[in-house]
Amino acid sequence: MLVKDVYLESLRYEETSLAHCIHHLLEEKKISLEDDMTEIDLELVNPQKVAEMIRNNVLGFRKLNIYSLKRNRNEFVFIFATRQQEAIQHFTETYHQQPLNCLEFQLDFQLIRGNEIISFRDMRKEFMSFPAVVGCYRK
Repeated sequence: MLVKDVYLESLRYEETSLAHCIHHLLEEKKISLEDDMTEIDLELVNPQKVAEMIRNNVLGFRKLNIYSLKRNRNEFVFIFATRQQEAIQHFTETYHQQPLNCLEFQLDFQLIRGNEIISFRDMRKEFMSFPAVVGCYRK
């Protein structure tokens, strides 16, 4: 697999450490996008520089998760938030009640919306500000 492909996947799936390592090696011109990733010597990575890049969020990652918060026996609300406590607070402010529970879902979880199948990862692109209520599910 080419470095370019691994880099794009690491950005898409928010693999922060891997993306910053590749970015660092590209920046230092120790690798190119057309190199075979299996032949890259990761010993070339300067861990201090990569740690600083991650701390400074050079690639602009904004880690978001999707949470399912149980409103009552038959109703669940999905919320995008950076952490569980933020999702619970947003739920409480929006619905004026405490959730019965709060579970994190995988962003790649797919669901049916109308006539299409969409993942939470793709759905996230439709929102501009967070935390955000994505929708409700009723049993």
